Amino acid sequence: MDREGEIMRVTILGGIANALLLVFKFLAGILGHSSAMIADAVHSLSDFLTDIIVIIFVHISGKPQDDSHDYGHGKYETLATSVIGLALVVVAAGIFYNGATKILDWARGGELTAPGMLAFWAAIASIAVKEAVYRYTVAVGKRLDSKAVVANAWHHRSDAFSSVATALGIGCAIFLGRRWAVLDPVASIVLGAFVLKMGWGLVRDGVGELLEESLPEEVENRILAIVTEFPDVTEPHHLRTRRIGNRYAIEMHLRMNGDISLREAHSKASQIEKRLKDEFGPQTHIGLHLEPEKSNGGED
Repeated sequence: MDREGEIMRVTILGGIANALLLVFKFLAGILGHSSAMIADAVHSLSDFLTDIIVIIFVHISGKPQDDSHDYGHGKYETLATSVIGLALVVVAAGIFYNGATKILDWARGGELTAPGMLAFWAAIASIAVKEAVYRYTVAVGKRLDSKAVVANAWHHRSDAFSSVATALGIGCAIFLGRRWAVLDPVASIVLGAFVLKMGWGLVRDGVGELLEESLPEEVENRILAIVTEFPDVTEPHHLRTRRIGNRYAIEMHLRMNGDISLREAHSKASQIEKRLKDEFGPQTHIGLHLEPEKSNGGED
C-alpha cells in the first residue's frame, strides 16, 4: 500500500473510533448528568472532524508537482496540521468556559447534580480505546514521516488524557459524596487547559512551516557535516533549509577546485545530492550552487 493509502487507512480507523465514542460519550454525559463527560464528547467530535480534514488535505498533498506547484503540494499537509491545532484551541476554549461557568454558579450557592456511574464507565472505556488508537496512529505517522498524521495521533492521545481527567473528576464526585460534585466541572477545566496547550503547540509548529521556518539547528549541522565529508568540497555557505510537507528542502553554495571540468564538478555535486537523499529521504529537494575556490585570499 502506498503512503497516501496508509494515511487514509489509519485516519479512517481513527474516525470510526471517534464517531462511536462521541455518540457514546454524549449519551453517557446527558444520561449521567456529567458536564465533564459532555466536554469529553465535544473533544471526540473535534477528533472526528479533524480526521476528515486530514483525509482531505493529505489526499491533496499526495498529488505530484504540476505547472502551478513546482515544489509539489506538501504544504497542504502542513496546513492540515495547523487546522487540527486550531480546532484543539477552539474546543479547549469552549470546554474551559463551560466548566468555569458551572464552578461560578456553584460558588454562588447553586447546587450541582452529581454525575452517574454511566459517565464514569464511559470515561474508562474512552481511555482504553483512544490510547490504543493513538499508539497505532503515531507509529504509522512516524514511519511515513507525516506531521499531519502524528498531529492527529496526539489529538487521539489528548482525548485519552482528557478522559483520565474526566474519570478522576467524575469518580471523585460520585464516591466522595454530593458536596464534591463540583469536581466534575473542575475536571473539565483541567481538560481545557491541557488541550489548549497542545493545540497551541501544533498551531505554532504549523505556522512556522508555512512561514518557511528553517529546519532545526541539529539537522542543519548534520547537513554541513555530510557535505564536508567530501574531500574536494570546501566552505559550504549560504545554507537555506525548510520543510515542504513531509520532506526537506536544502539549498547551499559549495566551493570546488576551479580547474576541474564541468563534467567532473557535476559528478561530484550528484554524489553529494545522493548522500543527502540517502540521509533525509529520496524526495528531498536539493539545490547546490557551485563556486570556484578562493585564490590569493580573494574570490574568483
